[in-house]
Amino acid sequence: MTASDTDPLVRVRGLNVTFAQKRLLGPTRSVRAVHDIDFDIGRGETLGLVGESGSGKSTTGRALLRLVPVESGSVQLAGQELTKLRGGELRKLRAAMQMVFQDPYSSLDPSTTVGASITEPFRVHQGLSRNQAWPRVLELLELVGLPASHANRYPYEFSGGQRQRIAIARALALHPKLIVCDEAVSALDVSTQNQVINLLEELRAEFELSYLFIAHDLAVVRHIAHRVAVMYLGRLVEVGPAERVYERPAHPYTEALLSAIPVPNPQRAGERERIVLHGDLPDPADPPAGCPFQNRCGYAMDICRESMPPMTEVADGGTVACHLQTTGPRLAGAVLRDANLSVGSGQ
Repeated sequence: MTASDTDPLVRVRGLNVTFAQKRLLGPTRSVRAVHDIDFDIGRGETLGLVGESGSGKSTTGRALLRLVPVESGSVQLAGQELTKLRGGELRKLRAAMQMVFQDPYSSLDPSTTVGASITEPFRVHQGLSRNQAWPRVLELLELVGLPASHANRYPYEFSGGQRQRIAIARALALHPKLIVCDEAVSALDVSTQNQVINLLEELRAEFELSYLFIAHDLAVVRHIAHRVAVMYLGRLVEVGPAERVYERPAHPYTEALLSAIPVPNPQRAGERERIVLHGDLPDPADPPAGCPFQNRCGYAMDICRESMPPMTEVADGGTVACHLQTTGPRLAGAVLRDANLSVGSGQ
């Protein structure tokens, strides 16, 4: 299942999110956290959204669920425009879109049993009492691999992985179509990450769920995503099938991120070239002219400093915003050895 289907579950066009940044000294500034992004998520598909901290990934996920104000653009869920909904209309649709947050230690109320936490969606959205919802609560716990007898326990009695399973059970309560997983496994150890990812995959296949899987760890994303979208400074710089993006990245930023993935084989790790990005993420309130990545890119050309590259189709699937696709040497998934450029040092 891919978003190339004629009827994707989620369709985002021209999405912009801007925040007012108040400063102790000086005037309030406007920060464009999400800048004019487009993407689709197919029914039953997982789209991985990756990038550095501060790139706008979490804001994008929250904008989809209308948890932050959308400045402009279109967000459609099953053909219904979300940005126009208000009050009761939006509340009705919230059952179809849920979120699993990053920290399982703070996303559950410590003073409430886990059974009561899972009961809450039934009470709020369907008006069910505890007794009416309880059979379904027990089913959900067993669905995510926890004994039904745990329903009367409190969050502090569970490990991090178990708490995240409880959060997933709560997200599934109302049969959503879309689940946004915002760094849902980043706070867990590696073995627990694998268990939770396998659980998410099983649930996706069983209930035809769609995921926006937000993460900074590309190794994790590779195991769950059908397609990958790479975000930098509020913009999407590359979108494509996961296999193509990982094997043949078309954007220098994607290439640098992939080079940082640990390799378990010491020999292969020693042979692989590590691409180091110099400098920091630019100030989102004062982004550089042209391509936002140009001040850290080892392949930057004059045109990169002058104009923002448009999204261009990649021959073997997806799109990329990079002048290398139309001007100069084309990035083909490996270090551009024929470009006579020193990676990470600029031209």
